[in-house]
Amino acid sequence: MTLIASISGIRGTIGGQAGSNLTPPDIVKFTAAYAEWLKKSRNKKRPLVVIGRDARLSGPMLFQLVSGTLTGMGAEVVNLGLASTPTTEIMVTHLKADGGLILTASHNPLQWNALKMLNHHGEFLNDKEGRAILDIAAQTNMNFAAVEELGSIKEFSQADDVHIKAILKCPLVNLPAIRKANFKVVVDGVNSVGGVVVPKLLKALGVKQIVQLNCTPDGRFPHPPEPLPENLTALASEVKKKKAHVGFAVDPDVDRLAIINEDGTMFGEEYTLVAVADYVLKKKRGNTVSNLSSTRALKDITLLYGGKYAASAVGEVNVVEMMKATKAVIGGEGNGGVILPSIHYGRDALVGIALFLSLLATSKMKCSQLRASYPSYSISKNKIHLAPDMDVENILQQIREKYKHYPVTTVDGLRIDFEEQKEWVHLRKSNTEPILRVYAESPTMKAAEKLAEKIINDIRELSHQQTSLPEA
Repeated sequence: MTLIASISGIRGTIGGQAGSNLTPPDIVKFTAAYAEWLKKSRNKKRPLVVIGRDARLSGPMLFQLVSGTLTGMGAEVVNLGLASTPTTEIMVTHLKADGGLILTASHNPLQWNALKMLNHHGEFLNDKEGRAILDIAAQTNMNFAAVEELGSIKEFSQADDVHIKAILKCPLVNLPAIRKANFKVVVDGVNSVGGVVVPKLLKALGVKQIVQLNCTPDGRFPHPPEPLPENLTALASEVKKKKAHVGFAVDPDVDRLAIINEDGTMFGEEYTLVAVADYVLKKKRGNTVSNLSSTRALKDITLLYGGKYAASAVGEVNVVEMMKATKAVIGGEGNGGVILPSIHYGRDALVGIALFLSLLATSKMKCSQLRASYPSYSISKNKIHLAPDMDVENILQQIREKYKHYPVTTVDGLRIDFEEQKEWVHLRKSNTEPILRVYAESPTMKAAEKLAEKIINDIRELSHQQTSLPEA
């Protein structure tokens, strides 16, 4: 069992021993630390906090503890009920709140849950903000409110409508074209909030033929909830069986989008952002951003439209900071995360769906044809288990020296670009496990695997000790 407290939030498995898992004492401690930080950073005795949650079985218990702790700290709470991560982000600014908490473990299995913390912009906390909360949580002198100063809880049930309205108002969303296309769409909501809000969005976009798969928000995930090809076989089969134009899968908190072609093949989660960026850049020229472990196809598309591409460190907050710095018009991550700053700075599968359907409707292509029109790359994802005494930084420095004649980036581990072969490799130490991730991309999977194997062998030689075989 696990409890992971980091700048990006507090996550862990439910039950077990306090301090080792996500138990009631841990939930109260970190929620109180967040409330204390909000009071200081916003200079308010009674900050306003928005709470949304996915449909996990532990969600109601978590909400009771979190909302009770916040009111016990004197904060005012707005309960959105079942709400996606992007919906909760949007509601922070819509309600002019001081912060927000999302109760979700994203793509992790059902025994997990988490507190994801937002600032008053409805964005994830940066490094400095996150560390400040961890420092407060480590103290034992937090002051709770006296009885006259206790906060209260209010309900807000229109959050989905606010989110969808913002999407419909976006000039990039082509409602007439989507309605005219008469799409048939299959949705896999993994029995969480996506099962409610995605069909609602599709109806608002004018899609009349909607096939719902796993759309009962009871938190009982019918398959591993990460939207990877091996977990989407039922959706792929249903798309083909129903002769649908496209299939959409989201993770439990609806910030990642995977797409299934009309023939049941995978569009590829790396290409969700590529396709959406292609559509956006057609309408609005500008720059793009993704993280260092995402496909270079986004760079190719961006250059095609005369824009500039930038790569950030892995993590949504890092992508957002780079997007702001470069004034990017579209960005995200290769895990199916789409960020459209004109709506909000957060990964948003609902925005991704609206933009992708606009692209599909105006392209006059089938989904599989659209995918074939983009530069083709494959990423080999591997990991090496690290021995306790292994000096990873020294090994990375030696790898950098060996490949010093190639462009390198050290903002997040080590990335080496082999431009002539249109290849790259990214080496990055995990923050939560004793592993080194080795991602390699090339025009074919065989070439990507060969490049990854070459770098892994370099690492083994430099480490002078046996490491485990790489795992996909």
